[in-house]
Amino acid sequence: METPMSMSRHRFTSNAPRVVGWVIGGIILAVIFAFIFGYFVMLLWNWLMPVIFGLPEINYWMGFGIIILAKLLFGVPGHGHSHKDNHNDRYFSSKFKRKFKPPFDKMSKWHFYDEYWNEEGEAAFNQFVEKKKAGQNGEKENPAE
Repeated sequence: METPMSMSRHRFTSNAPRVVGWVIGGIILAVIFAFIFGYFVMLLWNWLMPVIFGLPEINYWMGFGIIILAKLLFGVPGHGHSHKDNHNDRYFSSKFKRKFKPPFDKMSKWHFYDEYWNEEGEAAFNQFVEKKKAGQNGEKENPAE
């Protein structure tokens, strides 16, 4: 009879080669993409930088070095955050969304606009314009008195 401890050890050892294979495959793919990306950086640099800024052309290894330098300076977006940080972001953003409805929620009513304008909007607008014109004429006469 197997104990729970020996069963969990058996599951781990049977999946270990698969996990190691995925990790090694991922590393190999990352290296391949880095080398391909270095080549494209070199091509783009040699196509744009000498013409635009008068800089010298670079070789492949310089392009690859630019990628490494950019990685060291800027990092990869989205990495290095803990779940605790994300929890705070979700909490405060959800409170903000409840308190302040974004304007696009109000925009969902606009598909009724054409129907409204055809039925009563134009008449209401014309009445409003006439009222404003009458108000302006009345205001001009009062100061002259």
